Amino acid sequence: MSDLGLSLPQSHRERALLSTAGVFVVLNRLALALARGEPWTAMWGIVVWAAVVTAAHLVLNRSLPHRDPFVLPVVALLGGWGITLVARLAPAFADRQVIWFAVGMAACLTVSLLPANLRVLWRYRYTWLMIGLVLLGATILFGVNPTGNVFAPQLWLGFGDVFFQPSELLKLLLVIFLASYLTDHRAPIRERPFSMAALGPLLLMWGLCVVLLVWQRDLGAASLFFMVFLAMLYASTGHSAYVLLGIGLLLAAGVVGYQLFDVVQLRIDTWWNPWPEADNRAFQIVQSLLAVASGGVFGSGVGLGSPTFIPVVHSDFVFAAVAEEWGLIGSVGIVALFAFLVMRALHIATENEPRPFHALTASGIGVTLGIQALLIMGGVLKIVPLTGVTLPFVSYGGSSMLSSFLMVGLLLRISDPGTELL
Repeated sequence: MSDLGLSLPQSHRERALLSTAGVFVVLNRLALALARGEPWTAMWGIVVWAAVVTAAHLVLNRSLPHRDPFVLPVVALLGGWGITLVARLAPAFADRQVIWFAVGMAACLTVSLLPANLRVLWRYRYTWLMIGLVLLGATILFGVNPTGNVFAPQLWLGFGDVFFQPSELLKLLLVIFLASYLTDHRAPIRERPFSMAALGPLLLMWGLCVVLLVWQRDLGAASLFFMVFLAMLYASTGHSAYVLLGIGLLLAAGVVGYQLFDVVQLRIDTWWNPWPEADNRAFQIVQSLLAVASGGVFGSGVGLGSPTFIPVVHSDFVFAAVAEEWGLIGSVGIVALFAFLVMRALHIATENEPRPFHALTASGIGVTLGIQALLIMGGVLKIVPLTGVTLPFVSYGGSSMLSSFLMVGLLLRISDPGTELL
């Protein structure tokens, strides 16, 4: 990490950054409690957050002493900010968000203990991907919607009071599959870029994922998968033709989807011109834009705005709440945190260039988190059509939290220079 001119040991550097994140998270949660007149017991979620983050820091000091020192502080800050936001926007879900944060961090630490060579991921790529596809296919047969709305997309599998969205896990499994396949077939793909012998199995498995997602009307996840697929293909081969062709296919898919799917038509119509239907189909995006505008530079202050006028603000539109109550400064802060996280992932990938599978996996994780964040932030600001994906670590949602932390655990594992060559 000498490129940043830092001389502190990794653990000390991470500890200092975590302390800074802790000050921000605690002060914001305290401000919310004072604005609402809540008792001190309302702070228990932040106490749990601090305990979980401290435990993670101590465990990683023993298991991965030479890990990247910036990844954990960034996700801890985003997660703590998310806990405060959910407590502000949907108090009924605040306890669940804290629990999912703890579960996600435990999963992160578990993945970080994988053998350094990651052979269990590299060698069994088809097995891991098929597990994800089976879970995703099961939602077609047994899928439910936690709201009980039978007309809404049935994207979850339910186990009692716990619901899980398989498409979230499939993001990571697809990254692992692509990294493994591209590692093994990089030479023939570079020599014959559009050879079906090289790309056929890859396109077949990716296409099956997208077909299942479109069948479920989870078009946000389908768009994310497509972009990640293109980014990793470009990272492996360096052929810009893939990107240009992919953009053309994406635009064509948008035109076809607009004609075939009501949900695509709704999102494109409300993106192009929401104002004529501000009190009907475009109510959500219009309220989001009003919230962003009212926040100004410094925001109204945590607990002092009116972001709850936006439907589902604690999930899809949490970035609008940040813009209203933390203002432009908070919005830029969120963007900067995700940009920095992606930068660190790509830096880790560069350091692992002699280990192609590790490098592609790290870059795939960074691209996945970055594109997902850009899609939802751009949708909230009406820069791109709304996709309905969550803001990683910040939005309410156990499936998203768990899958995002699994990615972080793998990124931390790869970042340790003790990783062996394949």
